[in-house]
Amino acid sequence: MTKQKKYRRLKIVFVVISLLVVSFWGYVEIANRNSKNMTGRQKVLKAVYPLWIWWANKRGINNKKASNEKAIPSVSFYSLKDTLIDGTGFDLSQLKGKKVLLVNTASDCGYTGQYDDLQKLSEKYKDKLVVIGFPANDFKEQEKGTDQEIAAFCKLNFGVDFPLMKKSSVKKGPGQNKIFQWLTDPAQNGWNGQQPSWNFCKYLVDENGRLTNYFASTVEPMSNELINAINQ
Repeated sequence: MTKQKKYRRLKIVFVVISLLVVSFWGYVEIANRNSKNMTGRQKVLKAVYPLWIWWANKRGINNKKASNEKAIPSVSFYSLKDTLIDGTGFDLSQLKGKKVLLVNTASDCGYTGQYDDLQKLSEKYKDKLVVIGFPANDFKEQEKGTDQEIAAFCKLNFGVDFPLMKKSSVKKGPGQNKIFQWLTDPAQNGWNGQQPSWNFCKYLVDENGRLTNYFASTVEPMSNELINAINQ
């Protein structure tokens, strides 16, 4: 092959790659036309979320589910307290009579797009369900922002108005959030020892304060499995 032919091929490859990059970024910008103050990484993650979920489901990534509707907790869910992202105290006893979906969240994760469906879920089932987000920087440091930055990001880009707690650690250890200690300790909740495997794991507590379901990250908030559990 002559140098001239090699040059032509390289030129064609360069043009094709450039067109692909421009097209992809154009798609990213369209997908984020209503986004505000997002980093380039956050824009890309939001744009490719549907593809990532499809891929994760195909590969069986973070899709574990577990349930137990008969276990009796030894420590009352309603005895727990935490602090909202604005510094206000929050007592879980005020949630008696409603189901509660507790989710560990992050702003720079492949699953961050689930904020959108979590908000939709909160609105659709507002009479029977309370969604609570727990921002955490435990997995690949995907939540580095301050509480104020996290709250603004969620409100501006996903319209989140369900409760968000102050950023904390949800992984097992000395600094683990007290509520996540309860959610992941069978000696307290009665059966479940499943720790969050990644961001956006979901724990469902029923109207009587019993932990009934665990859903890993790839199980989407508006999935049939989760909605069926809410409606039981």
